[in-house]
Amino acid sequence: MLKSLLPSALMLFSATAMAQSTLSIGIKKENMNLQAKPGNDFFEYADGGWNKAHPLTAEYSRYGVFNALDEENNTRLRTLIENTAAQAHAMGSTEQKIGDLFNLAMDSTRKNAEGFNPLRPLYESIYGVQTMPEFILKTGELARKGVGAFMVIYVGADEKNSKQNIVQLHQGGLSLGQKEYYLDNDEATTKIRNAFKNYVVRLFVLCGDDEATAMEKRDNVMKVETAIAKTSRSRTELRDPERNYNKMSYAALLNSYPGIDWSTLLMRMGFPAFNEICVGQPEAIAGIESLLTDIPLSTLKDYLAFRLVNDAAANLSDDFREANFDFFGRTLSGKEQDRPLWKRAVSTVDDVLGEAVGKMYAQKYFPAASKERMTQLVKNLQTALGQRIDAQDWMSEATKKRAHEKLNTFYVKIGYPNKWRDYSALSIDKNQTFIENLWKASEFAFDNMIREKVNKPVDRDEWYMNPQTVNAYYNPTTNEICFPAGILQPPFFDMQADDAFNYGAIGVVIGHEMTHGFDDNGRQYDKDGNLRDWWEPQDGERFKERAKVMADFFSNIKVLPDLNGNGQLTLGENLADHGGLQVAYQALQNAMAESPLQKAEGFTPEQRFFLAYAGVWAGNIRDEQIRVYTKSDPHSLGRWRVNGALPHIDAWYKAFGVTKKDKLFIPKAKRVTIW
Repeated sequence: MLKSLLPSALMLFSATAMAQSTLSIGIKKENMNLQAKPGNDFFEYADGGWNKAHPLTAEYSRYGVFNALDEENNTRLRTLIENTAAQAHAMGSTEQKIGDLFNLAMDSTRKNAEGFNPLRPLYESIYGVQTMPEFILKTGELARKGVGAFMVIYVGADEKNSKQNIVQLHQGGLSLGQKEYYLDNDEATTKIRNAFKNYVVRLFVLCGDDEATAMEKRDNVMKVETAIAKTSRSRTELRDPERNYNKMSYAALLNSYPGIDWSTLLMRMGFPAFNEICVGQPEAIAGIESLLTDIPLSTLKDYLAFRLVNDAAANLSDDFREANFDFFGRTLSGKEQDRPLWKRAVSTVDDVLGEAVGKMYAQKYFPAASKERMTQLVKNLQTALGQRIDAQDWMSEATKKRAHEKLNTFYVKIGYPNKWRDYSALSIDKNQTFIENLWKASEFAFDNMIREKVNKPVDRDEWYMNPQTVNAYYNPTTNEICFPAGILQPPFFDMQADDAFNYGAIGVVIGHEMTHGFDDNGRQYDKDGNLRDWWEPQDGERFKERAKVMADFFSNIKVLPDLNGNGQLTLGENLADHGGLQVAYQALQNAMAESPLQKAEGFTPEQRFFLAYAGVWAGNIRDEQIRVYTKSDPHSLGRWRVNGALPHIDAWYKAFGVTKKDKLFIPKAKRVTIW
């Protein structure tokens, strides 16, 4: 297949005007609102038609181009999985596991008949605990099943010795995800917190408690989680890698937090002996130590029981599922309707057997020609980023030299892994309940992590996304950029579209991920992935000054009448958008120097570049989801990834004739000037 498709891929990169002239412009005018003025609202101008044609349905709190492509991928995955599930397969084969897990997920009749029973033995065992050592053992048992409580313990790269893995200890234990939901007292947050309390009561009643008992347990859950929140760091604080790196010996861990029975906990979780651990948030772990010492065991058991039920609720009978959706879907996100059962079942298989499904997906939907063209695009973007580095007059030659070294050592992953995950040790048994199989899947993943990572070097070939995922990432400790097959299709990557479109869409995605290596977080890691300051001091200060312009700009955006954006939380992603735009535009100019593009269908190549970029952020969103994202998501909202990002790009002004009379105009002296 590779040999038969390779010549056509090379032909598309022959850099001739004739080759480009045979391609489409990729832009669809029906997705635009040509009545809007680009300089006043470019989001509406570029995406107004798409947004109007795709109103939010009851299932979604946000629906955009990413979601539309996810829908298409879900349909493909459904066909692959259903075809597998409809056939008989040898016991223990990957196909048997995919089929049986999907069928278990789809069997709502069985789940409704079983009700709370699949959870009952484990739930009752929590209340059977009599001593703190037993409680710690139970916490470790649940952690292996994917039920987190109090903190998170995992294994990942040592950020200052990036080729070696280390055990990591991180704050956790909050059912609402971040501390502000427990501590802020504005009207919107208070409303959510009160709804969460009602949800806690509802779950305990479904477990068999009367209303009064359920309310007592709710108070205990809130007591524990509020105490955890008080010593936890915010999402913004968690973006500081240096502050979140606190390596110590295992002996020092025992001495620093003697109130936690580490030996019992780690033994029950299955960890072998190790010498060092990285404690991400020491004050949060100290807070957990105080909790375990000061709060009665009966209160702690209510918290642990709730964590179990909350984790399982979406995968139990319909009454549990409805309670879970009613809070997390309706109240928190503004959704009106749950996802169809088949989508949830596909998602489960995707979560548990992602690379097995991904292998089928890549074989059918990701041609070799796409990988070849994408590989060349990445090389072109690397060249352009090198040019942008050289063009910066605020950066010294010494820092530029090291920046080039980092750029030149990017490890690029495209489409799918070179080696696939081995699922032979995972057992899926249709005679057991759905939730029992999910617990086994969690234990399999946990054991796999321990076996492959504890006291072992980092496997640089490991993928952190499945091939079918519509996304991309940069990982600082391996200095890698990864573009799964799922995103390498229209409207991000179009084999039938010209360079103006592809550099504006997937080109900016590539440049975005590359720029993450040099954003406010990624720039703190060197070419080998080690957390180390490689910048000349004056260059680092100049970078911070320029980055502050971006943070302040986005913090002053009104995302709702009573809510501003969080420029510090979204700084890394906004800087990556800025860099991605600058680098991809440079790459387009390089390409057009060899293969000029002409005005087509009323748009210049430069205009088509910016329209393609804006097109990937088309979408509608509910106010409730805006609040969730603004509190928790390091990405700005789609509207502002267009209307907030483009006014800092000089070439955008020239392309659309934007002047100081336009609403989006920013005086040149106040624009971000980094890349």
